[in-house]
Amino acid sequence: MSSVASAPVRVRFCPSPTGNPHVGLVRTALFNWAFARHHQGTLVFRIEDTDAARDSEESYDQLLDAMRWLGFDWDEGPEIGGPHAPYRQSQRMDIYADVARKLLAAGHAYHCYCSQEELDTRREAARAAGRPSGYDGHCRDLTEAQVEEYKAQGRTPIVRFRMPDETITFTDLVRGELTFTPENVPDYGIVRANGAPLYTLVNPVDDALMEITHVLRGEDLLSSTPRQIALYKALIELGIAKQTPAFGHLPYVMGEGNKKLSKRDPESSLNLYRERGFLPEGLLNYLSLLGWSLSADQDIFTIDEMVAAFDIADVQPNPARFDLKKCESINGDHIRMLDVKDFTERCAPWLRAPFAPWAPEDFDESKWHAIAPHAQTRLKVLSEITDNVDFLFLPEPVFDEASWNKAMKEGSDALLTTAREKLESADWTSAESLKEAVLAAGEAHGLKLGKAQAPVRVAVTGRTVGLPLFESLEVLGKEKTLARIDRALAKLTS
Repeated sequence: MSSVASAPVRVRFCPSPTGNPHVGLVRTALFNWAFARHHQGTLVFRIEDTDAARDSEESYDQLLDAMRWLGFDWDEGPEIGGPHAPYRQSQRMDIYADVARKLLAAGHAYHCYCSQEELDTRREAARAAGRPSGYDGHCRDLTEAQVEEYKAQGRTPIVRFRMPDETITFTDLVRGELTFTPENVPDYGIVRANGAPLYTLVNPVDDALMEITHVLRGEDLLSSTPRQIALYKALIELGIAKQTPAFGHLPYVMGEGNKKLSKRDPESSLNLYRERGFLPEGLLNYLSLLGWSLSADQDIFTIDEMVAAFDIADVQPNPARFDLKKCESINGDHIRMLDVKDFTERCAPWLRAPFAPWAPEDFDESKWHAIAPHAQTRLKVLSEITDNVDFLFLPEPVFDEASWNKAMKEGSDALLTTAREKLESADWTSAESLKEAVLAAGEAHGLKLGKAQAPVRVAVTGRTVGLPLFESLEVLGKEKTLARIDRALAKLTS
C-alpha cells in the first residue's frame, strides 16, 4: 500500500486551542509534517477555534510556540498566510454559512426540529429493541404543514446532513480497506440551532477549500470518516470540492493501564517535557516510534533521517504505549549527540534562577565549561544538570542524609584523613593523579577504589552518585576540596 500521490501532497495540522498541547497531538503534527516534507509537499497549519467556550488566545499562543520549539515549519497558516486565508476557523464563519445554505438548497441537508428529549427517548427505544440508536431520520421528509407546526411551537431547527442510503468503502492508508453500512452511519448535525457550524461541517469544508490531499489524524476520528466522505461527494457535486482526500488514521497512544493517553494525564503535557529539559530532537525521535519505525534494529535517529524514510503506509494500526523510561533514554542519547558547545548553551535555563539554588554571582563560567563534557555523558534530561553541578557553585554541598549514612561507615574518618593527606600532595592538574591519591588511601585501609571514593564523594558533593569524581575534584579545586573534607571530618568526630 503506497501513500505516494501523483498530485502534489497537501496535508494539514488543525488543532483546537484548548489547554496545553499534549504528546498525542505532537505525534499527529510530526507525522503530518514528516509526510509533507518527505514528499516535498505543503503543510497547512489551521486553527480550529470555533468553540468560543473552550478556546483561548493563551492556548493559541502556546500552540504556535510549541510548533516553533519542535522545529515544525508550516507553508500556509497563522503568521504566514497563504492562498486560502484566513487559517483560523473563527474568521471563516461566512464561508460555512454559505456552504450550509447550498447543501440545504440542493437537498443534501435538511432542517431537524427534534428536541433533545425526543431524541433521547427514541434512542432508548431503539436500544431496547436492539436497533441502531443513531438518528432515525424523523425530520428527513417533513411536509410544509409539519414544518409550520414546529415553527408555531417556537422550535429552532438544527441542520442535518442527509446520508446516502448506501455502503461506504474506502482504503485507509494505515488500516487498509474499511466498510461502513448505512444503518451504522445515520444523518448527522452540521449546524447548531443558534447557527454555529459544527466540526462535522467546518473540518471537511476547510479541507476541501484548501485542497488537502491526505488527512492523517487520530484513530478516535475514524467513525466520522464515512460521514465526511459522503459530504465530500456532495461538495464535489456543488463545485466546492475538487476531490476526496485519502485518509490515514493513526494508532492510539496509550498510557498507564493500557488506557488511551488523555489531556488530563500529567505525562501527556508537552510543557512537562519542555520544563524537564527534553530536547525536541529526542522527544520527536521517541514519539515517531509510537506507531512507526525507521528499521527493526534502529531506535535512535535524527529528524532528517526520519523525513527521508517516512511513509504513512509504514505506520502500524495497533495502539502504541507511551513508555516514559524509554523516552528519557532516547532523549539522553540525543543529549550525547550534541556538540559540547550546543549542550552548554541548551543547559543555560537550568543554571540560573529560578532553577539554580546558588546565587548568580557564585556561578563560575569557566568551571561550568570545564565540567560540561563530563556532565553531558550522564544526563537523561537537561534539568538534571542543576543537581549534578550544584556542588561547584554552592558555598557548601547539600548533604543528603541518606547518602551520608550510606557512605560514612565505621572507619570513614580514618579513611578521609588518609585521603586528605594523599590529595594534599597530588597533582591537581590531573584527574588521574587525584584518582591515584584516593586509590592509595583505600589500599592503606584495605579498601578497593569503589569503597574508598564513596566517603570522599559525599564529603565533597553531598551525594553518593554524580559526575565522574576525580574530574569533579579537579574542577572544584584543591582548596575547596580539602576544606570540605575537613568539614566532613569535623562532622564525623563531633
